[in-house]
Amino acid sequence: MGFPSDGDSDGVHSDGGDNDGPGAAAARITVRTVRGARRLSAALAEVGLDGGQSVMVKRSDDPGAMQAEAAGLRWLADAGTVRVPDVHGHDRRWLVTDVVEQGPPTARAAMQFGRGLAALHAAGAPAFGAAPPGGPVDAYIGLAPMRNVPGADWPRWYAEHRVLPYLHEAVERGTIRPAETAVIERVCERLPELAGPAEPPARLHGDLWNGNVLWGADGHAWLIDPAAHGGHRETDLAMLQLFGCPHLEHVLDGYQQAAPLADGWPERVGLHQLFPLLVHAVLFGRGYAEQALAAARRALA
Repeated sequence: MGFPSDGDSDGVHSDGGDNDGPGAAAARITVRTVRGARRLSAALAEVGLDGGQSVMVKRSDDPGAMQAEAAGLRWLADAGTVRVPDVHGHDRRWLVTDVVEQGPPTARAAMQFGRGLAALHAAGAPAFGAAPPGGPVDAYIGLAPMRNVPGADWPRWYAEHRVLPYLHEAVERGTIRPAETAVIERVCERLPELAGPAEPPARLHGDLWNGNVLWGADGHAWLIDPAAHGGHRETDLAMLQLFGCPHLEHVLDGYQQAAPLADGWPERVGLHQLFPLLVHAVLFGRGYAEQALAAARRALA
């Protein structure tokens, strides 16, 4: 498999403390012998275990991040709809999951993914903003903090807990100018009339850009790295459209066949993209701020 040997310095052996590497973390969490480790990035490694199995090992310095991700993966998997890698375990810094062997995206897999995503959303959540069972209130979307505060009314909850916190943070960072906030605040005020028909809380992946959809060698789509919570199902679909997705038209066709979206949903895409765009404005700067402002203007048009 091309892993470094047991004696390689890439974290296979360590002192077992907070600064241990991915190999030591995998051995501790799986209680298996590690045969080698291959770093994929500063935070991610593929680790070979005895018997030929490989696992993915992820690190975060934020103590709640791995708890949130593990709980989210298990919550999505419990729906039994879209494939999700098994969680072997986690601690305060490390998460160990199965490796997804990847293959090419296909139209057939995209149609299946759309139908599965509709079923995942239909599995539901106790409330908008509900955290996965065992997941923390203070979770993450990518590298940004995300609070899971339950609410019964989607427009109010979306404004208070998904749009406005990131708008305020973007202003504090100087990414959005104070004079520019009015258009987004106006969208929040008008959300009850802009949001379309009321929908029950859906079980969301929560960070559904194309990098978190893996096309498996088994011919199916797999979900990784969720920011799972209860939300509006159109939010997942809007994020998928924001950053592109192979065979997106087939994903949407499969979804519509399984669970048709409410009339007018294409006009609401920008409304649902406000949240991820503002998160990206906080993390990555002015370009995303300008996209968020443009999305707000379109939503009001």
